[in-house]
Amino acid sequence: MGFFKKLFSKPVDSYCAPMAGKAVELTEVPDPTFAEGMLGKGIAIQPVDGKVYAPCDATVDMMFTTGHAVSLVSDAGAEILIHVGLETVSLEGKPFTVHAANGDKVKKGQLLIEADLEAIKEAGLPIITPMVICNTDDYPTFNTITGKDVTNADVVIELAK
Repeated sequence: MGFFKKLFSKPVDSYCAPMAGKAVELTEVPDPTFAEGMLGKGIAIQPVDGKVYAPCDATVDMMFTTGHAVSLVSDAGAEILIHVGLETVSLEGKPFTVHAANGDKVKKGQLLIEADLEAIKEAGLPIITPMVICNTDDYPTFNTITGKDVTNADVVIELAK
């Protein structure tokens, strides 16, 4: 039975949490662009620290100059957007330290961004951090794992074509 299952099953790609914290449904993000899935399906993290890690092996497609967000293309082809906090572009990069650049090949668990979460909160902005798969339509199988505390070692999204 195992041989046929392997022969006929679709490969599943796994994506880990980009930050330590509580993984929640995207609908909990207080921004309709994310909550309504306009950019794609995904999850969000209520972070406990400001370190943002690569959720998989990928290429940095765009590291925003302000450091508030990064888009990646996984080695499997998923287009990933990680957005630290909401409306944080308005902080003009002040609470962010960037550790990767456009075109960089990154490994799962590699540090991409450090964010000063206290500075973001002091500015009156939410720190909830969405991670969306922008090419969701390419994946008929799309599963999320939410409702628990996670680290970068924990899978939060599984995809299959």
